[in-house]
Order: sequence, then structure tokens, then C-alpha cells
Amino acid sequence: MKNNEPSNHTSDDALRLKAVIDTAIDGILTIDEKGIVESINPAAAKLFGFEENEVVGNNISMLMPAPYKQEHDGYLSRYLKTNKPHIIGIGREVEGRKKDGSVFPLRLAVSEVFLDKKRIFTGIIHDLSKVKKAEAKILKLNTELEQKVHERTDKLANVINQLLATNKQLEKEIKERKEIEEALLKSEAELKELLEKEKELSELKSRFVSMASHEFRTPLSTILSSIELVEAYKKAEQQPKRAKHIARIKNTVNHLTSILNDFLSLSRLEEGQIQAEPEVFSFKDFCEDLVDEFKEHLKPSQLLQHNAVVDENRFVLLDKKCLKHILFNLLSNATKYSGDGATIHCNTELSDALLKITIRDEGIGIPMEDQKYLFTRFFRAHNVENIKGTGLGLHIVRRYIELLKGNIRFESTEGKGTTFFIEIPLEEVKGEK
Repeated sequence: MKNNEPSNHTSDDALRLKAVIDTAIDGILTIDEKGIVESINPAAAKLFGFEENEVVGNNISMLMPAPYKQEHDGYLSRYLKTNKPHIIGIGREVEGRKKDGSVFPLRLAVSEVFLDKKRIFTGIIHDLSKVKKAEAKILKLNTELEQKVHERTDKLANVINQLLATNKQLEKEIKERKEIEEALLKSEAELKELLEKEKELSELKSRFVSMASHEFRTPLSTILSSIELVEAYKKAEQQPKRAKHIARIKNTVNHLTSILNDFLSLSRLEEGQIQAEPEVFSFKDFCEDLVDEFKEHLKPSQLLQHNAVVDENRFVLLDKKCLKHILFNLLSNATKYSGDGATIHCNTELSDALLKITIRDEGIGIPMEDQKYLFTRFFRAHNVENIKGTGLGLHIVRRYIELLKGNIRFESTEGKGTTFFIEIPLEEVKGEK
């Protein structure tokens, strides 16, 4: 075989490639740089309705409808100058023009190859007619379905409107029923509250009757018997006995006066007749006077120990009478519920804005089950039934402390004693040095 003759192998490859192209399902054609068709396979020729020889040698634009036909040469020329592809290497959907002039959709993929330094463009064409028909059919079906959905939606909207109207009527009825139920519940709550108040008043009445029958009857009996004895002691030598019973009468009358004062204070506090009347006074002098005065109320051998953290020149702005009543009542309770020889501890601490008072006794203490009722009117713990008292003192103390915008709390262990903690806010005393 001569060197310038093609080998059988090359010839076989060319035949094999031609056979593949000729039998391909998709259309395949090639054009040169000027857009002239150099080859077209049977599938492409059949697709466009031409014979192969009718296409080869002609411009590719013969297979294009407007506007692609007029613009194709410009696309090709621009690419050859700029090498910027618009179609080459990118598959896209375009339209083709058949021999009979009809237009059909196709997918075109263009590639660029060089053979013997010659540039060739290869186009692979896939007919999209069936796909487009199917899409059109689906679109039509979708349109029809949307129409049916719209019709059904209108019908459903009518049904919903009817349901809404019914629901609105039901809501109105439910609202009316709910208002009636709420009114009944409110009436029931008000009735329950009234019954609770009635119950509370009944309990207060029972406590008051019990307290009054004991606290008034005993002193009155003492007064009556003492008067009878005073009348019996007519002789001069019986004067000491007469003086003793007169002293008993005076003490008893003072006790009754104290009870009545408690009632009066409670009534005035609850009616809002008592208001704080602050005045400026020396706190050190106040404490000393109070301790001296209270020592007369101690039981035999009892001791009042007062510890103060107070500036000697400190003045305070408070209701002096109210503060004295609070301290006297708490100290009296400490004395009353402590035995002979016990020590009553009173600590006072005065800061810039707060007065702290702690009163601790070593007495009988308060039973745990009674502690939550301690500040209730007429309430007395079950372990003090044999000790004189109205059950009003601590209630009045708390009311006075509230009047001074303070607070009170306590800690107690039965059999070991009770401690009260008081805190009262202080206002600045103008002109204090």
C-alpha cells in the first residue's frame, strides 16, 4: 500500500461513523463557517421534508422560520469574530421550518469541531412536536381542572357562607348563654362572699361574746365583792383591809377601761378616724421615758433589757403616740406571757431611713397551729385561755404599724418564747444636724 493512500482502518472508521449518523433517531447536520450545509442525515432530512441533495450546499437558514432565518448569519458572524457563544455548546428550544412551510418545535444542540484545520459546526436536532402536543393537552386539562376547581370552590364558598351564618347565630346564642352563666357565677361568687362574711361576722360575734362574758364578768364580780367587803369593814382598825379592796377596785376599773379603750381604738382605726400625726422628737429620750414608765408593769423579779444602736443626738419624725402604743402593747404581752424572773429583751436600731425594733420574751410561746391567726380580731391562742386578754392587742398593733407604713413579723416556739420584728420607714428630719 502506498503512503498517500488511506488505510483500510481509516476507511472503516469513516464508514462506521457514517452508518451511525445515518441510522441515528435524532437529526444531525453539519455546516461550515458561512452557514452552508455540508451534510444532513436521513432523520434530519425526513424531519424537514427535504431530500438530502435539496439541503446540502444551501444556507442553513432555509430550515429556519422568521426571525431566526434573518438573524442566523449575524449570529454566526458575531461568534467567528468574538468567540462568545450564544447557542454553541448550549442546548435550547427553537423552531424549524419544513419544506411545506410549516413550523415545528425542536431542541437544538450545536457543537464546534476542527477537521484538518477546518471549522465545522454540528447540530443535533430533536423533534419536540409530540412533547409540545402533550404539554398543550396537559395545559388544556389543567385549565379545565382549574375551571372545575373554581366552580367547586364557588359551591364550597356558598356552603361555607351558610355554615358561617349558622355559626354566627350559634355564637350569638353561646355568647348569650355564656353571659347568663357568668352572671350566675358572679351571683354565686357574691353570695358565697356574703356567706363567708356572714360566717366571719358570726365567728367574730362568738369570739366577742365569749371574750366579753369572761373579761367583763370577772372584773365586775371582783368589783362587786370588793365593794361588799369595803362596806363590811367599818371599824378604824379595818382600814388597811378596806384600802386593799379599794385598790383592787381601782385596778379592776383600770382593766375594764383598758378593754374599752381597745374597742374604741379598733373602731376608730377601722372607720379611718385615726391618722398618723408625725412630730419631731429625740428617739433616745423617747426610749428612756418608755423604759422607765414600763418598769412599773413588770412582774416580780422580771427584767426589761433595752439595747439601742442610736445616735444620742438623733431626732425622728414619727407619730409618737402611735409608736408608744405599739411598743407598750408588745412589751405588755411579753410580760404577761412570761413567768416571774424572766428577762424581756428590747433592741432598737436606727439607720438613716429605717427604724428596726425587736422584742423577745422567754414565755410560753405560740402554738404552731395558732400562729396564722395571731393578728385576727378577738383571736387568742388556746394556751392563754386562763390569762386576761381581749384578742385585740396584736390586731391593733398591726393596724398602727400599717398606719406608719411599716411591717411586723414574728417567730415563736411553744414553751420557749416569741420574738417580734418591726420595721418602720423614716422620713428625713429637716434641719437636723
